[in-house]
Amino acid sequence: MKTYLNRILIAFSLLLVLSFTNVIAQTVKWDSTYRPGKYKEIVTKWKAEETSKKDYVFLGNSITAGTDWAKLLNLPQAKNRGISGDITYGVLERLQDIIDGKPKKIFILIGINDISRNIPDSAILSNYKKIVDRIRKGSKKTHIYFNTLLPVNASFEKFKNHYGKDEHILYLNTEIKKLVAKNVIVIDLYSQFLDKDNHLRAELTKDGLHLIPEGYRVWADFLNSTSYLK
Repeated sequence: MKTYLNRILIAFSLLLVLSFTNVIAQTVKWDSTYRPGKYKEIVTKWKAEETSKKDYVFLGNSITAGTDWAKLLNLPQAKNRGISGDITYGVLERLQDIIDGKPKKIFILIGINDISRNIPDSAILSNYKKIVDRIRKGSKKTHIYFNTLLPVNASFEKFKNHYGKDEHILYLNTEIKKLVAKNVIVIDLYSQFLDKDNHLRAELTKDGLHLIPEGYRVWADFLNSTSYLK
């Protein structure tokens, strides 16, 4: 009888383990092949544009795409290369066109959409390093500026997949700061947008993730207070 009960307990335990493992597997699924709907259309359009070795390229997702950098910074050579919804894998896919243009400077802000899609921090960090290494090899004179990720504000309740993951933002920002070892200039945007509760300042956003003009003005004022645009 005891042997029979032991077998039942063992079988039940194995079932629980398998069920738990399956739940974990489902939780950590992620897709590196995701590209925003207009990704190909936008990239094709950019391919047709002229490039210059004097260009200042702003590379990223919707947070980068959300303003006219040339007007905002009074910088005619600024090129906006932000695609709404993009992830680090998407940036890597379109990076060669930017490298081939041999721009003077590249300002990078990417990763929050990766976090929202449950792409592991280790994979995001690996892609950061690949981005830097490819620029270094393909355009040796280009100055690389890597921005820390901005905070988010969950009180807006619109982009729930982006909220509640502050530990990932903080971890990646810590790792981004270590890119200085690769002769990368790190711009700590995160601290510029924090409120007293360590959230994205509500008066600078429309939805807890994206910036409104006042937010971009904070960004521009910060850049203008440095030597990064010279």
